Amino acid sequence: MADERSRTEPRPLGASGVRVSPIGLGLAAVGRPAYINLGRQEDLGDARRVEAMETRTHAVLDEAWRLGVRYVDAARSYGRAEVFLGGWLGSRGIGPGDVVVGSKWGYAYTGDWRLDAETHEVKDLSLSHFAKQYAETRERLGEQLELYQAHSVTLESGMLEDRRLLAALAALKDQGVLVGLTTSGPAQAQVIARTLEVRVDGVRVFDTVQATWNLFERSAEPALAEARAAGLGVIVKEALANGRLTARNLPAEAARHRARLEAQAERLGTTVDALALAAALERPWADVVLSGAVSVEQVRSNLAALGVALDEEAKESLDRLVGRPEAYWTRRAALSWR
Repeated sequence: MADERSRTEPRPLGASGVRVSPIGLGLAAVGRPAYINLGRQEDLGDARRVEAMETRTHAVLDEAWRLGVRYVDAARSYGRAEVFLGGWLGSRGIGPGDVVVGSKWGYAYTGDWRLDAETHEVKDLSLSHFAKQYAETRERLGEQLELYQAHSVTLESGMLEDRRLLAALAALKDQGVLVGLTTSGPAQAQVIARTLEVRVDGVRVFDTVQATWNLFERSAEPALAEARAAGLGVIVKEALANGRLTARNLPAEAARHRARLEAQAERLGTTVDALALAAALERPWADVVLSGAVSVEQVRSNLAALGVALDEEAKESLDRLVGRPEAYWTRRAALSWR
């Protein structure tokens, strides 16, 4: 098991039968001009026209591919991420089986490529919206799509009790597409626990779960460990807390936390972002940890996490960063689209 789940070798995505790289690339921040990550003006400047973002996305994908990334994560709500990804796969001659491609349904992108849009995305986890968005994803990604995930499922959404929708997802699974979901908010653990119980005709519907875990917010960890033990693939999102666990986090926002992170990163000869990603990679239940890099340089810095081993001093120090889930999610909700 230790060799199979080492830092550098591909590992199983749960019991799905597919193998993925330890670090994957999420396209939330490069598929659209506005997002909630810190430091977007420094990273992107004013070069946010569709053509410029597509060029940037392809460059990031090229570097990630060169460094061994073999899982890419998109969504219908990530602006043109699916289009950019589909174009990259076709132009580079990368076919099914060369890389695992996941996408998501459940949010519609409504930002209209504007930075000042009043609403950037609208959530709808209905059966009709699933059917509409699945057709759109297939049009953009074709046979490359291997994992389709319901986006930001909560207990309040009612999706996990919608028998017609669950039957449609089970039918998709029967066609050979992995079915997953993502979670968000302080009740992630409860959603994950409920996910393990969802079955159609005695067969569990969901193959994977994607959840937030980072040095600030670890409340879903026991549930994720249970999900992995039950055979679900586990994908970690927001391991850098939307930039709060990078050098983009301004000292005035969290000077004490930043000083602790920088001290351990310097001691271990790495960067803050690589340190935070390395902490996620060390979770024995994590199959893929997503990078949200928006530049070639960030890809390289993020992937350096594969060479970082946390010692006991680092673990003890970083354990002090964890806070209350409610406070974390309140802070996240306050982040503005930039």
